[in-house]
Amino acid sequence: MRLVRTRRLALAAATRRLLAGLVAAAALAGAPALAADGAACRNVRLADIGWTDTTATTALFGHLVHELGYTPAITVLSLPVTYASLKNRDLDIFLGNWMPSQEADRRPYVEDHSVDVVGANLEGAKYTLAVPDYTWAAGLHDFADIGRFAAPLKQTIYGIEPGNDGNRLILKLIQENRFGLGGFKLVESSEQGMLAEVERAVRFKEPIVFLAWAPHPMNMRFSLQYLTGGDDTFGPNFGGAAIYTNTRAGYTAACPNVGRLLANFKLTVDGLSELEARILDRHEAPDAAAAAWIAAHPERVAPWLEGVTTLDGAPAAGILAVHAPRRPAVVFESWVMAHKIPVGDTVTRAVEYVKRHGLGFFDGLSAVVRASTDTVLWLLTAVPAPLLIAAIALGALWLRRSWPLAVFVAAALLFIVNQGYWAATLETLALVVVAALVSTAFGVPLGILAARHPRLYAVMRPVLDLMQTLPTFVYLTPTLVLFGLGVVPGLISTVIFALPAPIRLTHLGISSVPKALTEAGEAFGATPLQLLVKVELPSAAPTIIAGITQCIMLSLSMVVIAALVGAGGLGVPVVRALNTVQVGMGFEAGLAIVLLAIILDRITRPADQGEQP
Repeated sequence: MRLVRTRRLALAAATRRLLAGLVAAAALAGAPALAADGAACRNVRLADIGWTDTTATTALFGHLVHELGYTPAITVLSLPVTYASLKNRDLDIFLGNWMPSQEADRRPYVEDHSVDVVGANLEGAKYTLAVPDYTWAAGLHDFADIGRFAAPLKQTIYGIEPGNDGNRLILKLIQENRFGLGGFKLVESSEQGMLAEVERAVRFKEPIVFLAWAPHPMNMRFSLQYLTGGDDTFGPNFGGAAIYTNTRAGYTAACPNVGRLLANFKLTVDGLSELEARILDRHEAPDAAAAAWIAAHPERVAPWLEGVTTLDGAPAAGILAVHAPRRPAVVFESWVMAHKIPVGDTVTRAVEYVKRHGLGFFDGLSAVVRASTDTVLWLLTAVPAPLLIAAIALGALWLRRSWPLAVFVAAALLFIVNQGYWAATLETLALVVVAALVSTAFGVPLGILAARHPRLYAVMRPVLDLMQTLPTFVYLTPTLVLFGLGVVPGLISTVIFALPAPIRLTHLGISSVPKALTEAGEAFGATPLQLLVKVELPSAAPTIIAGITQCIMLSLSMVVIAALVGAGGLGVPVVRALNTVQVGMGFEAGLAIVLLAIILDRITRPADQGEQP
């Protein structure tokens, strides 16, 4: 009996091993019954942190799951927000985890088991500081060499969006004065903003140090060299990196078919660079670029689909045989889109033409604008903070004759100093002052002309409507291309946005002057200039001042947007707080902006609108 029992146990164990082997073989062969996902997995929520490589990778994976019958949704978020959303189960997949540079961002979520690491989807990447080849030839080879080139580099290093992990590493070097970088500043903007500045520097053979990585088309677009000496900061082998796939906890177990695709999904540096080039150089939409890449490389896609099915259980490999753009369900819309009016292409060609043929003009204008802003900022920073605060408070008292307002101004500015945002506030104030002066210098005369010539105003009105209603981010694109990173594109975009206010209100004020006053002036023999100076402007002064005040407020509202092109000021901590989910920093910087806005409004508003803060 004991022998029979032993044989039965051995037979049962062998049977279990055989069944397990059959199940594993079926899974590898793509058996639908084992791999198909339920309806709960239909919606696949993907994160895109805005880098071109992540955008390309996410678009590629999103297109694949769409072909398999799923419904992908791609959301653009900063890196810290992405991990917080994975933890909150608001997202499912993140394909852009650069390691080891993002180790600090990922670690707490892995340790609390709210994020799973599927594996690397690309190896052989790198991520560190780089220079153009001519700067390398001049002797800047290592992190330790950057300090020796401080003057030619204007003590500036160019990064990408505020709060990015690479930017944080650079800021740490500056804060710790490593490699003699204590006097340097980091210009934070965006990937495309940084690349636009590199392009300008390369055109004029100017030295520049910037954050670079591979895979990326910049490695083919520019002749660049990666700096040595950054192993302790960015990691060995020029910040040698692998890009990992992360999911919310338990996702691959809940959706094993998508999980199998994620495990199979492996890219190469060359393949991803080719896909990125379609997006950056050919200006293809990410989804269209992904579809074209898949159609051109079915042999690279086939291994990804091994053991994977469509959502309804069909073999996934079948999508390669029939992979072609699907006929849109709405024929009318597809016909209209097929005859698209080339608005965007026309604007792009126009900007490129202007950039090529107006380079001297834009460089000269950029120099004037930068000098004006730097002068105002120098004047503000040259005065010690206590004296400047006292001067502004006394100026408010003299203008408004209000002791409560003067006390409020002093208290608000002291609070800004206490919170550590005094330098950023002065940068913002310099930008607002110059933008308001330029807008007033152009807006008031144009408003007077519009009031004197109704037909001119009829022509100006739709232009002013466009300037006020066009999303302000749209202004940043051409100004960034024409003027590069820094305060200049931010200021010019601010002026475009704020200019309609003084024009409209000056026109309203001059047009609203009582007819009896102008007739009386004419009866006394006043010339048109005398009539304007002694009758119309005094009568319209409250309305014009209201237009200038509104111009100042509109200029101040642009500080956050201007920070995206490296303008500095209070917008930088706001954007950094958003990208790093630092609620405290965001509230502090936002409160500083509000206090500055209240001070400027109370000082510049027309006298009959109240004196109390």
